[in-house]
Amino acid sequence: MATSHLAPPHTSDQAAWNRVLALHAHVERELTLALHHRHGIGLSEYRALEHLTQSDTNELRMQDLADRVGLGQSSVTRLVGRLEKAGFAYKDLCPSDKRGVYAVITDDGRRRYQAARATYSEVLSAALNAFTADPELGPTVQALRAPRS
Repeated sequence: MATSHLAPPHTSDQAAWNRVLALHAHVERELTLALHHRHGIGLSEYRALEHLTQSDTNELRMQDLADRVGLGQSSVTRLVGRLEKAGFAYKDLCPSDKRGVYAVITDDGRRRYQAARATYSEVLSAALNAFTADPELGPTVQALRAPRS
């Protein structure tokens, strides 16, 4: 008897997750293009600057920044290296633990984040709005925008 090589049918959770991933990919692409063209930074750089700006001390341990941006240790090291090269952040050693390395935002980094923030918000809203009429992705956008109870 021949076995079928067809994929098993998607569960409702898988179908919902696939819609979220499709929406995510479209929105991330739009954000990436806009941030790069208008501000000369990538999406990961923007998110790193955002987390550093929101930190009470304007700095985060490299591992904490990696966790918040969703990157591994080596990727966040390269990311902070790019921010350092652009003058938007620098690495600093923890005075009490010489093994602890922090990423620290600079005034230029804060200014770049502030300039890019409106673009991010505008493009995010426009990208989500573009999918509200899509029969597959519209309900996902509505679910994301639904007020929490």
